[in-house]
Amino acid sequence: MDLEIKNKFKFSKMSIEHLNTCAPLLRALMIYSFATSDIDFSILCGHRGKDEQNAAYRDGRSKLKFPNSNHNALPSNAVDIAPYPIDWDNINSFYSLSKHIKRVAKFLKIDIIWGGDWESFKDMPHYELKK
Repeated sequence: MDLEIKNKFKFSKMSIEHLNTCAPLLRALMIYSFATSDIDFSILCGHRGKDEQNAAYRDGRSKLKFPNSNHNALPSNAVDIAPYPIDWDNINSFYSLSKHIKRVAKFLKIDIIWGGDWESFKDMPHYELKK
C-alpha cells in the first residue's frame, strides 16, 4: 500500500494543541492521515480532565464518567476528529474520513477502534487505540 503525501491542508493552532495531548501513536496516525488525505479535518479533543469528561457524559456525548474514558489518560489514548468544515448532519463525510484513517492505521500497523463502528452508541468523531 502506498500513501501519497499531499500537504494540502494545515492543522489549526487549536487542533495542534488537542493533538499534543494524545499518545504518540495517535499523534503519528493523525499527522500521517492529515498529510495523505483529500479531506480536511479538525482535531476536536484529545485529553479530557474530570470536569470536561463529566460534562461530556451529562451532555450525552460520552457514555463514561471520569476517569473511565480513554480520553482521561494523559497522554490520551483517544482522539475526536471531524471533517472540516464541520457539518454534524453530513454523516457520509465522517464515514469517508474513517475509511482513510483506517487505511492509514493499517499501513502504519496501529490498531484502532472507530466509535462509528460501535453498535450501541455511534460516536462518529471518536478514534481510540485498541488495547
